[in-house]
Amino acid sequence: MADWSTADIPPLNGKTAVITGATGGLGYETALALAGAGANVVLTGRNETKGRHALQAIRSQFPNAEIAYDTIDLASLASVAEFASRYAAAHTSLDLLVNNAGVMALPQRQVTSDGFEMQLGTNYLGHYALTAHLLPLLRQGRQPRVVNLSSLAHRSGAINFGDLQSAKSYSSWKAYCQSKLAMLMFALELQRRSDAGGWGLMSNAAHPGYARTELIANGPGASGLLWQLSKSLQPLMSQSAAEGALPTLFAATSPDAKPAGYYGPNWFYELKGPPVPAKIMPQAKDAASAARLWDVSAALTGVSFAPVAAAA
Repeated sequence: MADWSTADIPPLNGKTAVITGATGGLGYETALALAGAGANVVLTGRNETKGRHALQAIRSQFPNAEIAYDTIDLASLASVAEFASRYAAAHTSLDLLVNNAGVMALPQRQVTSDGFEMQLGTNYLGHYALTAHLLPLLRQGRQPRVVNLSSLAHRSGAINFGDLQSAKSYSSWKAYCQSKLAMLMFALELQRRSDAGGWGLMSNAAHPGYARTELIANGPGASGLLWQLSKSLQPLMSQSAAEGALPTLFAATSPDAKPAGYYGPNWFYELKGPPVPAKIMPQAKDAASAARLWDVSAALTGVSFAPVAAAA
């Protein structure tokens, strides 16, 4: 496992995958590898132009790839629901959902179209709603998996139920850490609910370590302290987006991946390297808090994981 690479991805012919935030960075590299393994991949993002470019880039490497692009704005529950409806109209099942998209450490508090703090809304609540909408199709999939992208930042995270939307006090980093802790808690709770309800899912999570993507630049920007620090550490501590996507790909495809598993790089502090089991902080394992977060999320989004028929 310590030397796991894209060469170890099993054939995925006949399987369908949906990846959020797939027009660049980790999501693009995930889509590229899955398409190369034969999966039918739906790339999603907010920018149709970037989506077309991503499709062209993948087809330049894999001319016969079965790939498509569709738009999701995870900062809009309406957009999430509209995508799910379009997908359901065109497909009878879903084998793999990779909840990858995210924003990081926005300097000023912003809100989604539904009034949620932007990082919580985009990184977590949008994915919670998307997964709920797609659950009936996942249950019709072949050995379906859901992979949530968390982060090393979850280690510093706490779910502030008293100010979940950071309306009373906003810290860009605390809000980001909370959103990534929520994603890991969601992955673990989804597995608990699947086991209890007989949904047949494998739910797990991954983080990329310190991968060189546009995520930081799109958050605090080139003038932020986090950006300046990251630039100075990059030569020693970081890895490429393709390498950063390996834990996600392992979680999504490997026969050795486990339900409620969490995967990250194997090097010092899980910053870079091939995928291995990653450290899960105690707050992420708190089942009572995870159940409470699940219920709060259902109330906020108006979307529930309603009982659905099992796969035939």
